Amino acid sequence: MDWTLLLAGAHHLAVFSLVGVFAAEFALIRPGLEGRHLPQLGRLDAAYGALAMLVVVVGVARVWVLGPDYYLGNHAFWGKMLAFIAVGLLSIQPTLAIRRWRKAEQAMPGTEIPAGDIARSRRFVHLEAAILVLIPLFAAAMAQGYGS
Repeated sequence: MDWTLLLAGAHHLAVFSLVGVFAAEFALIRPGLEGRHLPQLGRLDAAYGALAMLVVVVGVARVWVLGPDYYLGNHAFWGKMLAFIAVGLLSIQPTLAIRRWRKAEQAMPGTEIPAGDIARSRRFVHLEAAILVLIPLFAAAMAQGYGS
């Protein structure tokens, strides 16, 4: 069995799924967000976190199977890792806001989400998107042999 192929495929599928879920979350966190969308937004955010963990687990397995020497000595790999960590850290604020909004909605259905809260979370999501774009660029650089 070709573990490198299976892990590469799993890694790519996890990453593409992560980006798809992120895009859906990006589209939902907008002015006028209504409480009826919060359960869906909460599920998307949970899926986003789970997929991020899957990307990490499969990525670590790839490094282990292929041997760490190439990765650990590659500057593009470390750029990719820093970008991934930055996206993860930026995702904390929207996750906490979504949880807060859902809790408020459950306590009092029809609660209006403050426009300022939505705007703040959108800024974090937009920063995530800007940095997320760097990850495939670093991956492409690695695939082309840059960073070694």
